Order: sequence, then C-alpha cells, then structure tokens
Amino acid sequence: MSSPLSRRAWLRTTSVGVGGALLMPSVLPALGRRTAPIDQELESYARAVAAERAAAGPVRLQSNENPFGMSPRAKQALMDAWDEHNKYGSPAIALLRQTYATHVGVPAEYVMVTQGSNEVICTAALAFGIDGKELVAADPTFETLSTYGTHMGRTVHKVPLNPAHGHDLNAMDQRITANTGLVFVCNPNNPTGALMPDAPLRDFVKSASKRTTVLVDEAYHEYVTDPSYRSMIDLVVQGENVIVLRTASKIHGLAGCRIGFAIAHPDVIARLEGFKTGAPNALSARAAIAAVNDVDWPRYCVQQNTEAREILRAAIAASGRVQTPSQTNFIFFDAQRPTNTVRKACEERGFLVGRAFPPYDTWVRVSVGTPDEMRAFARVLPEVLA
Repeated sequence: MSSPLSRRAWLRTTSVGVGGALLMPSVLPALGRRTAPIDQELESYARAVAAERAAAGPVRLQSNENPFGMSPRAKQALMDAWDEHNKYGSPAIALLRQTYATHVGVPAEYVMVTQGSNEVICTAALAFGIDGKELVAADPTFETLSTYGTHMGRTVHKVPLNPAHGHDLNAMDQRITANTGLVFVCNPNNPTGALMPDAPLRDFVKSASKRTTVLVDEAYHEYVTDPSYRSMIDLVVQGENVIVLRTASKIHGLAGCRIGFAIAHPDVIARLEGFKTGAPNALSARAAIAAVNDVDWPRYCVQQNTEAREILRAAIAASGRVQTPSQTNFIFFDAQRPTNTVRKACEERGFLVGRAFPPYDTWVRVSVGTPDEMRAFARVLPEVLA
C-alpha cells in the first residue's frame, strides 16, 4: 500500500546521483542480497553521501560528526519503521536495550537507552547532584555536566588539565569530598582528544567510585586504535559505582536521531530512570538497532577516519603547530592565533571548524571529515595560519 511519502520516494529525495544515476535505490537492496563485495557496496554508498554533503554548503568540521552518516542498513530500518510513527509504546526501545546490552556484553538491566548521551549526563547530574551535592570535572572537557550542574545551582569544581592536555587525576582526586555527588571523566577527552593511560585512570576511577559516583564518557570509544586502551565497562560488571556513557551519534552516524546509552549496575540504572524526561522515538530506535548490529559500516568508517585523521595530522605538523595526539574523530591544535580569527578564515574558505574552548584561546578543534575533505583543508591551512 503506497503513501504520499513512499519509502522509495524518500530515498530519492535524500540521496544523490553518482555518474548521473540515483545510487540509493539500487545500493540498498544490493546490500541485503550481497550481490557485490561489501567494500565495493559501502564505497558506493559513502561516495553518494559525500557528494550530498559537498552539495550542502560549507564543509562541517565543527561538531565531531561522522561525515558518512548512518549505515545503509540503519537508513533502511528507519524507513521500514515508518508505520510506527503514530503509535505509542513501540517495542523498539526494549529491543534496542537488549541489542546494545548484548553488543557490550552485559545483561539488559545494566543498560538505559536515552535521548542522546546528553540525557545520560543530565539525569546523572540530577540523580547524584541533589541535596546540594557538588560535581567534579576536568576543564576543558565535554561541557554538558558543568553547564547543567551550574543551571541546577550546584557547585562544579572545574579542574585544569595536566600539561599533556589530559585529566589531572591527582588534582581531581583532591577535589573529591564527602559532599561530592558525581565525578565526570571523558576518555578520550573532548576537545583535546587526549587518551588517558589505562592504569592510572583505572586506579583513579576505582578509588573515586568508592567515595562517590563516577561517570565515564566513552563517546569516542569506537575510534580508538591504541591497543592499550580499555573500556571501563568491566568495572561496572565488577560492581563498582561507575556509569559508562556511550552514544550512537559518533561512529554510528546518528547524531540527529538522538540515541545514547548508560551502562551501570541495575540499582544505578533504576535511579537514573527516575530522572528521565522522555524516551527516544521509535524510528531512531529502529535505526540504532540496525546500526549496532552492522559490523561492516563502523569498520569502514574507522578506516576512513584513520586515513583522514592522518592527512590532517600531517598538514598540521607541516605547519609547525603543536597538536595533541588524537584517538578520536577530531584534532586539537595550537594555531598561534585567536581561535575566532582562525574560524573566520576557515569559513571564508568553505570550512566550519570548532569554537573556542577557554583557556585554550588560540587552539582549534577540527573534526575529521572524509579523506578528500581533509586533503582540501590541508591545501588551505597554510593560508589560514599565515
């Protein structure tokens, strides 16, 4: 039965042609039939997405988005879920919870599905910041906890980063008191991209979690290629007072769909659930289920990100500027010019880059785009920094 906006019509309006032909209607069925090598299929799909992105205007390198977006299977699942758009009580949320729990190796009761990872942070701030409790976080880091905590009227202890642009764990430890409700750790850190050494970070999280709740933001987990890196999910399984945050916004390319995950002991999950303000929508949940089950698309995106990141890293190194070693889909570097001046120069040349992160007022965060976008950015970088 057809509708005014059929799935095929939606594909046509959200896809671009390659070589004069619409790619998506032919590629999506092929991905189900496996009539071509998977890398070839994904390359075709990625080229279409990149062409659509190029036609949209300035290149978006400011928000750490996956430039290739969601996988073709996630897009198909979203369209197939269209009939759920007018119904309450979709089973998709419960299925996504189980799917993600299986994905990370914990029982379903250890997972909470949220409206983006921001909701994990905000519910944790509410749940563990009540009764005048204080919050501890690095500075700069992902800002939702500090911003939301301040709006709640809570004291937020912002601890400056260490000389390696990572968390100063000793200084953070000294800020923890009997009145601390929540400690926030972002690893790898945003905006610096720094990955903390596993042993000292693990020791800190275990020690701090015996005195308060620790929220570990692992939004960039899938991009890390350092073999020494380990998630903190095993501490959750061991019963430590730890919440691990994950998101479908980064590697899975679902930033606009708003899907996040909290992984914690069931008692902690139950407490967080009481402070949620809603639930993800059914279409986003269906897309996320397909994305989590798709091992090929994340692998492809990591490969592309690693290649593009190296192009960007080399260009910054050639400019003689200091940069932090990145294990993410962005690079943070000292432009030796005011951040806003660099942003304006980049925009004039067709690239949008990250805002200032005080006190790093001459540093710029550049999200990793496609390899071709990074080659183009590398060509204009000397002009920007001149």
